[in-house]
Amino acid sequence: MDYQKNQDLIFNLIRDKGVLKQDVFSNIILNFKVLKNILKEIGDELNERMTNIDERVIIEYKDSGEFEAQLRVAGDLLIFQMHSNVFKFNLENSLWKSSYLSENPNRGFCGLINVYNFLNDSFKYNRSNDLGYLIGRLFINHENHFMVQGKRQLGFLYNDFINAVIDKEKLKSIVQSAILYSLDFDLLVPSYDLVNQVSVNQVKQVGDDLKLRTAKRLGFVFQNNNDEI
Repeated sequence: MDYQKNQDLIFNLIRDKGVLKQDVFSNIILNFKVLKNILKEIGDELNERMTNIDERVIIEYKDSGEFEAQLRVAGDLLIFQMHSNVFKFNLENSLWKSSYLSENPNRGFCGLINVYNFLNDSFKYNRSNDLGYLIGRLFINHENHFMVQGKRQLGFLYNDFINAVIDKEKLKSIVQSAILYSLDFDLLVPSYDLVNQVSVNQVKQVGDDLKLRTAKRLGFVFQNNNDEI
């Protein structure tokens, strides 16, 4: 191929995709800043109400940097992480058959915010072997159309990517849905067969930093839309 044609092809791809991805990334940053403010607002309000009832129950917001925020709700810890990259929907996704994406394929590129649920004690006592769960993934494109893939209400309340446009009220609703799911997702006694053997080293470490692995569904199958044990 001709050198100049190759250069033009490369330049056009960089121009088109580079600008698009910068637009998507700038937009997800703006939305994540709004999300952080919402997390603090919700956390502060709940904590103020809870303090009047029982100060032992802690509800606390923490800004962990440009790409992460945490909300502690009693024994649960919700971690919201914004990915630094831009993603394109899998070509097998049925959204590509919609007029919204077929008219403009650039709409299929999104910023991503992951929502994780951990036990707060996992971080408090430095239990690095403990497990957490991805309970939701928030996708937002450069036009602010959004959808959430996730557990229970997170998976079916916010799945209209073609028509749904993100705003402050919808972000509040997503945060509340994540909190409700986490509070209803209780820590269960693990299968006896899973924990009936421990090493000497594990037992020695229990008194120091509780190294025995803990998770809400330890030993049970935790699938995309099935919380049953």
